[in-house]
Amino acid sequence: MKNIFKLMFLLTLLCGFSSCSDDDEPVVPTLEVTPANLNGTWQLAEWNGQPLAEGVYCYVVFNRREQTFEMYQKFDSMYARYITGSFDIEDDPYLGSVISGEYDYWNGDWNHEYIVTDLLESGSMIWTAKDNENDVSKYVRCDKVPDEIVEEARIENAGN
Repeated sequence: MKNIFKLMFLLTLLCGFSSCSDDDEPVVPTLEVTPANLNGTWQLAEWNGQPLAEGVYCYVVFNRREQTFEMYQKFDSMYARYITGSFDIEDDPYLGSVISGEYDYWNGDWNHEYIVTDLLESGSMIWTAKDNENDVSKYVRCDKVPDEIVEEARIENAGN
């Protein structure tokens, strides 16, 4: 009698585990990280899981043909900045796609290289600093950099 109860208990557990499958979750297809798929304008929407503070922004415009970027940001300064440079994407066999960049006018390399994940057709991607997994940025695709931000960056950079 004890064996029957043990067998029934084991069958109940087995049925319970087999019915809890991950197959029910929809698979969201991701795009390959290439200059062509990054081409266009992206807005920093979240940094480390938090939305940006009011008045803080970062827009990056990627040009796939020349592998260059333009950045409009008010992120690490109280003034708007317009920054240009070039970028490169490498395929790391262990980490996946890694983007790195260099600023124009001999201003050096980006502070970090970033592992790019979750590049979705719907227009978002995640960047994680290669040397700091806690530095995570979420970008969303947008039509263009707002005119008032372009103008603000132009005025601020004219004074430098």
